[in-house]
Amino acid sequence: MKAAVFERCGNPAEVLRVLDVPAPAPGFRQVRVRMLAAPVNPSDLLTVEGKYGNALPPPATPGYEGVGLVEASGGGLLGWMRKGKRVALISSRGGTWAEECVVSARQVVPVPDDVPDEQAAMFFINPVTAVAMTRHVLRIPRDSWLLQTAAGSALGQMVIRLAKRHRFRTINVVRRKEQAERLRSLGGDASIVYPDEPLVQRVHELTQGKGVPFVVDAVGGKTGTTAIQTLGDGGRALLYGILSDQPIELDSRFMINGSKRVEGFWLSDWLRRQRIPTMLRVFREVKQLMREGVVRADVAGQYDLNQVGDAMRHVQHAARGGKIILRLGRP
Repeated sequence: MKAAVFERCGNPAEVLRVLDVPAPAPGFRQVRVRMLAAPVNPSDLLTVEGKYGNALPPPATPGYEGVGLVEASGGGLLGWMRKGKRVALISSRGGTWAEECVVSARQVVPVPDDVPDEQAAMFFINPVTAVAMTRHVLRIPRDSWLLQTAAGSALGQMVIRLAKRHRFRTINVVRRKEQAERLRSLGGDASIVYPDEPLVQRVHELTQGKGVPFVVDAVGGKTGTTAIQTLGDGGRALLYGILSDQPIELDSRFMINGSKRVEGFWLSDWLRRQRIPTMLRVFREVKQLMREGVVRADVAGQYDLNQVGDAMRHVQHAARGGKIILRLGRP
């Protein structure tokens, strides 16, 4: 089969090549999926660059999610039930940027026929993360404030639409004025251009000096550090990314005063800790939200696997306007 492979870490546009590699065979309770499409996510780029927490030592094939057809099962009831179905999948070991991928049968979810491949390919990392963080981990109540960084991302826009649906309020931190205007048009309650505007001061103005009860941060570094400083008493922050590649600094006195909490969130870890009924409930919720357009994502471009270099150059363009999709189906 053909797969995108990096044999050393570096700039994805430079180090990724399409190679002929052995097709994988499913083990017990695993399935082999003939891939149709996969998105390019920040975690994929960071993996190729050697900067992601879930390191894949080269040579390796990136890609943590996608959509495909289950062609074979290595045994087990669940794998047998999934055979022949079109499924969204998540792989903690990468490997979805290929014509075939093997994952646990627990890591595939049948997707409805009315959800197109490019949206089904993005089922897990953004939609499930957005729903899990806001509805199942933080359990944000109605009328409460949530501050999010990287709010202009596909996931950030999903959070805004979830907020409208469930009637909580969002403060959306972005880097450019045009992003702030767009997010307000999508229904964001407030947008702050940081570092051009004083983040903590603006939040205190919006919350009558109380600070926010919830923060989700995908950036880290100075942005994440400042976002945490907007927490009010009893506030809770989830860290789910490190786009800046810089650590967050915590002031112990600030955290102790008001018993604030900062936690990490990694989707694969969270899913592994859930019971099957909880996972099925979340997946049903995401499927319905996807049908309603709440957790959809714009697509800026689609590329065949052999165009992976062009896809990487496109995804590195700051104003690309949506997700980049790799089409993986064999001709």
